[in-house]
Amino acid sequence: MTYTLDAFVKDAQAALKAHDGPAGREQVRVLLEKLLTNKSFVDEAVGPAAPLGARKLYEDKDLGFVVLAHCNAKPHKSPPHDHGPSWAVYGQAVNYTDMSEFQRIDGGKDAGDARLKQVKAYRLNPGQAGVYDVGAVHAIDYPEGSRFVRVTGRDLDYVRRLKFDMAAGKAITIESASAS
Repeated sequence: MTYTLDAFVKDAQAALKAHDGPAGREQVRVLLEKLLTNKSFVDEAVGPAAPLGARKLYEDKDLGFVVLAHCNAKPHKSPPHDHGPSWAVYGQAVNYTDMSEFQRIDGGKDAGDARLKQVKAYRLNPGQAGVYDVGAVHAIDYPEGSRFVRVTGRDLDYVRRLKFDMAAGKAITIESASAS
């Protein structure tokens, strides 16, 4: 029997209820890799006929996590950034995404002067997922046509987070239009 989005949601709920921390998020990563083996799900969610851009596939009203499909027409390289008080799991479906992880070495946690050191770089290929815990600083770089499924601990439209300008040595607050 194939592993469906509904089964993933139920298993992710159970994992996050049982382990409210890094262990639960790691279980979500493993479950997302399992979901990405379902060719029908991948075709429907992020396949060639799927709409371009990011769209919400599921939002858990009790636990707050969100499952998003990202269908990227153009290449993109993000600056280093975090997800504020949220976590994220990226699961590659089509093409690849190069991931870089950073450590903040200035001792700060807020916007302002900031220094980062890259500590890890790797490629997520189809079927692979990576977890980025609360406060983890990372950057993504993907080519045209890259598609992935991302699970976030909460809707990032309502979360203040930081992006980093490494050349200027600054951390800058990102606020979505809907963030308060």
